[in-house]
Amino acid sequence: MATVVIMPRQGQSVESCVITEWKKKVGDKVAEKDVLFSYETDKSSFDELATVEGTLLAVFAEEGDDVECLLPVCVIGQEGEDISALIPKKEEAAASAAEAPKAEEAPKAEAAAPAPAAATGSANEGGRLKISPRARHLAERTDADLSRAVPTGPNGRIIERDVNTLLDKGYTNADKPATAAPAAAPVAAAAAAAAEDYTDVKLTNIRKVIAKSMHASLSNMAQLTLNSSFDATQIMAYRAQLKANGEKLGMNNITINDIVLYAVSRTILEHKDLNAHYLDDKDVIRYFNTVNIGIAVDTDRGLLVPTVFGAEKMSLNTLSGEAKNVIKAAQAGQISPDKLKGASFTVTNLGAMGIESFTPVINPPQTGILGVDAITYRVKADGTTYPAMGLSLTFDHRALDGAPAAKFLKALCDNLANFNLLLAK
Repeated sequence: MATVVIMPRQGQSVESCVITEWKKKVGDKVAEKDVLFSYETDKSSFDELATVEGTLLAVFAEEGDDVECLLPVCVIGQEGEDISALIPKKEEAAASAAEAPKAEEAPKAEAAAPAPAAATGSANEGGRLKISPRARHLAERTDADLSRAVPTGPNGRIIERDVNTLLDKGYTNADKPATAAPAAAPVAAAAAAAAEDYTDVKLTNIRKVIAKSMHASLSNMAQLTLNSSFDATQIMAYRAQLKANGEKLGMNNITINDIVLYAVSRTILEHKDLNAHYLDDKDVIRYFNTVNIGIAVDTDRGLLVPTVFGAEKMSLNTLSGEAKNVIKAAQAGQISPDKLKGASFTVTNLGAMGIESFTPVINPPQTGILGVDAITYRVKADGTTYPAMGLSLTFDHRALDGAPAAKFLKALCDNLANFNLLLAK
């Protein structure tokens, strides 16, 4: 019996997903756990695995299509199996529309048919051609005449099979009468040569969301950054002890970043203005009674900020394990969108890259973000050196003033410099 594969719902807030790549095509054999297609939300990417074996009998969406969650995407079954009852109604309508012109083509085989008016109307919306990225790429490569295309994709979109239909009929732009003067040819050739010097890559959904969020953050907030440092001798010694004995004690590999996260979780509740959301549309500041720490993570798809909820209730070892879990899931593109929101404060660490000071950008509607800098060595008055770690705190001056922000940064530095005492509390 054929099985319909639907677009999964990745988190309660996700309404649709974009198909980024098909790993299988119609007619391919499929085994359980084979990757059928890749897709992304506005913040993460996923692979859809087959739960049954069989043959891919039908595909209802192309690469680049934005598909509503829980709608059919494809069908897996046995070759020759009747799946007509499983085909979405809009697909049936599109198929009928594609068949209609074929009946009229036979008596006009010798004549160059003009572009169907109905096709042009359905393929455009507000003057913008509705075409999948895959179909556009094929049309550009083959010089297909898209004005003659009959769209059969979802919502009247031109898809790859429509371009192949044009090519089968010989409908290319080369058939059109020349409208440019011969003198324009060298100019066109020069422009084509210049175009080969660069590559245009369409922005991913994730990059567009990051761009919009960062622009809004800097445009709408009154951001100010404070920089300080502390003596990192204790946290370095403590981490060295854990590396030597942690495995025997059943401890995680505690990192410097884990230690900073722990110190933040124990410090920030006493500085509520930074453990908050500034809701300017409601003229409200929302103070949190728990510490939900966002961790900035660099991934192949762009910056993601997964959240560790209730960090102030966790031991250092538990917090370290949870942080590693969400970081790994974010980097693998398998994190739930529900874990990419809800943070009350964010920590971003560029210290491992040797950055000694920077200006982190706040993740709205949070009121602050902490940048963790590299460890450098400084000289004391007696001539001895010590490891100094820098911290960069950006805060929203609309929500709090400089003094409260400075008090939090000083308290955090003190707790990190005296980490052994912090652990004893």
